Amino acid sequence: MRRTIGAALWAALLGAGLAAQPAALKLDSARLEQFIRHLFLWGPQIQVKLSEPSPSPIPGLYELRVTGSFQQASQEEVFYVTADGSHLVRGSVFRTDRAPFAAEQAKLRTEGHPSLGAKDAKLQLVVFSDFQCGFCREEARSLRENLPKAYAGQYRLVFRDLPLEQIHPWAKPAAIAGRCLFRQGDELFWKYHDWVFEKQQEFKPDNFRPKLLEWVKSSGADEAAFSACLDSPAPAAEVAASVAEARALQIQSTPTLFVNGRPLTGNLPWVQLKAILDLELEFARKSEADCCTLTVPSPVK
Repeated sequence: MRRTIGAALWAALLGAGLAAQPAALKLDSARLEQFIRHLFLWGPQIQVKLSEPSPSPIPGLYELRVTGSFQQASQEEVFYVTADGSHLVRGSVFRTDRAPFAAEQAKLRTEGHPSLGAKDAKLQLVVFSDFQCGFCREEARSLRENLPKAYAGQYRLVFRDLPLEQIHPWAKPAAIAGRCLFRQGDELFWKYHDWVFEKQQEFKPDNFRPKLLEWVKSSGADEAAFSACLDSPAPAAEVAASVAEARALQIQSTPTLFVNGRPLTGNLPWVQLKAILDLELEFARKSEADCCTLTVPSPVK
């Protein structure tokens, strides 16, 4: 859960003489790790890694990233720490002169990924999805059916791969196939996207590829180019890069949808998602009115 930092807390910290970045750090990493393990109840089986402290946006505090990992799972937490390590602040930092999730929006790479809609649309949606995930299937259906009806010309939807290989054995091959079809155009990718989710329950690890190749024959795709791509290392590397970026964004599950940088986890009912999209459009309209309206004094009414 994201948290904002109260003004009273900052006043207390700054009042303690922390208004400027200290010249030297005196952090006891072992003590900090012990404290953080106790905070999160991370036992000895959890590997804990503390990053090197870096300057933070907040005067007097340093940013410290802490990663706890066990087998294939990991969790990253961001702290802001005083130079002597005596105080930790956990939370999110927001700037009030820009959109609340502008920083997250800037981290989301959309170029080179399948998309629908106008690049400059007011609603920028980026979905991290898994073709074998049931909740992803339901969200995909909802987005594909409702976005064009409710927000024609106002949205852009970008698809990002996040196959959860540990629990979904054919999800990565499906993602790789999607990358190969995307090479032949957005339209062909979305046709494939809809087909995979529609037929999801029919697939198994041993029948996915035969069914895929059969579908490709009737899809209008260049079969030779697709087969060559499917067996090359490039699309697998692209999927791995998308997964790595998802982890860097601290995405833990699918589907995860970003709306103008705002992360929304799980398959939200359309009524609830539409309310969020409507509010985003309203905020965008108000921001434009605030920034772009100029009243020129005139003696003529």
